[in-house]
Amino acid sequence: MENVTNIRTLRMKDLPSKVGFQPSTIYQLISKGQFPTPFKLTPSGRAAGWLESTIDAWIKSRASQNEEMK
Repeated sequence: MENVTNIRTLRMKDLPSKVGFQPSTIYQLISKGQFPTPFKLTPSGRAAGWLESTIDAWIKSRASQNEEMK
């Protein structure tokens, strides 16, 4: 059987419910290097997004940091 991995791209409108931050906070974290940067969905377009796996890894790393601080 073939191993199929679903790759999902998240847009900014998807992130607040996923990470619990408003877009303004997400952009601030990006500018500080504390949140993954988005990638362009088309070479010359404005649309950008994040791989869901990248955001999931960021959430897990934040949770791990919190556990280490306890």
